[in-house]
Amino acid sequence: MKIFITGGTGFVGTRLTQRLLDRGHEVTVVSSSGKSHLQNSISTFHNLQANTTEKGSWQEDLGSYDVIINLAGRSIFNYWSDSYKKTIYNSRVKTTQNVVDALPPQTSAVLLSASAVGYYGDSGDTEQDESGSPGSDFLAKVGVDWEKEALRAREKGARVAVMRFGIVLGEGGGAIETMKTPFKLGMGGPIGDGSQYFSWIHVEDLIEAILFLMDGGALEGPFNCTAPEPVRQKEFAKELGSVLHRPAILPAPSFVLKTFGGDFGEMLLQGQKVVPKALLDHGFTFRYPKIRQALEAIFF
Repeated sequence: MKIFITGGTGFVGTRLTQRLLDRGHEVTVVSSSGKSHLQNSISTFHNLQANTTEKGSWQEDLGSYDVIINLAGRSIFNYWSDSYKKTIYNSRVKTTQNVVDALPPQTSAVLLSASAVGYYGDSGDTEQDESGSPGSDFLAKVGVDWEKEALRAREKGARVAVMRFGIVLGEGGGAIETMKTPFKLGMGGPIGDGSQYFSWIHVEDLIEAILFLMDGGALEGPFNCTAPEPVRQKEFAKELGSVLHRPAILPAPSFVLKTFGGDFGEMLLQGQKVVPKALLDHGFTFRYPKIRQALEAIFF
């Protein structure tokens, strides 16, 4: 199949691209950097550089692809100035709008579009499956608009699956790359009081879930792409410290996060207890359902 990926040079996109190439697919990725270690190394791989929040030549051949996988989105792990919040929003919502606008009428394409568990807002201890209502904070509003743009593709005949990613854990990037240094230095610990839920997924399970949705001819609508066993943040910190043989007793004080992190700091103190009901109901099997399994696989 011919497959087009936005955000294809990121942590998830790079791994997904390699898996698709290994399966014999022709893959085109587009990203703002245009950099990939796969560049010029294989004839079925094509790399484009473009700002996908703007219309451009990158849209011209979208109608010729069998599958579009929309992963574009600037990292939320940054200080949220007003301008950066706009970047978070546009990199997701505007990109998705441009992807869908470029699809021809009566398309037979499949659109797999990323979203995030932030869609549910700060939902405390309430378990959230795909039927849960959206929250009202900034990331929830981003999620609502993001998914709305993706689902417009159904009006053109596309099969659309919306993938609500949890925190992606894996070697060489993602959240672990940010977290591991303070833990290795013996300075790790929970965020705030650590009672907030942490909905996560190992990157290999996420790649398999994306392939599962791509190959599932009738699978559409929202899918929580999270491990089946979310944990509280303090449990995650304890397990990470244990795997690294380091203490995990120094919490990041709430007032410091709120003072110096602004809205981003507030977000870190929130949580969602998200479960992948739709994936499980359709027979998907997780390789790493437990946080200890996932962390040991990453570090050993």
